[in-house]
Amino acid sequence: MGFLKGSASFVRFSVVGELPENSLDFIAQRVIAFSFQDIDETYDEYSIGWVSVLNMFDSQFAYASYVAGDYITLTLRIDERKVSPAILKKIVQKEEERVRREQQVPKLSRSMKVQIKERVRTELMRKAIPIPSIFELCWSLADSTLFFFSTNKKVHAILEDFFKESFGLLIRQQIPYTTAEHLLDDDLREKLERLSPEIFV
Repeated sequence: MGFLKGSASFVRFSVVGELPENSLDFIAQRVIAFSFQDIDETYDEYSIGWVSVLNMFDSQFAYASYVAGDYITLTLRIDERKVSPAILKKIVQKEEERVRREQQVPKLSRSMKVQIKERVRTELMRKAIPIPSIFELCWSLADSTLFFFSTNKKVHAILEDFFKESFGLLIRQQIPYTTAEHLLDDDLREKLERLSPEIFV
């Protein structure tokens, strides 16, 4: 559930690296360059990009800005065409049976089966409607912290790669130790560095 809802689950990341001096102009260019491209009218299987947190169909941010003070608020949208393995298997077997009867052969060659499977998969994929997934984030430019409103590890990996591609910056998930590094002053940070891990039984 996103941060605009009543409750939310999120993971905190540190943003590693430096933005150019004209950071907002740079971010504006990169957000548009990596904005979401719709694939409803194509046969593409996958699309990923940035959209507005207020409207997942607003990929040019015509209706709402993604800048709020020192914060950048974006939604990562991923559309993917999928075909159920069970449906694919059923249609492939049905088509294999039709071809076998048409050619009047007891068994199809392996290459013929591969061709049939690829053809059926392509046809089913063209008919499939892309399934959208959206994941919101809030990036604090002031303290280089990013809140990502999903706890899915697979999506985290996608975010890390796409964020680096978009902005040339790395993100590193914060654990309690790194969060303390971020929040403490210099004196307490030195004490933190001298701590050693303990196992409590």
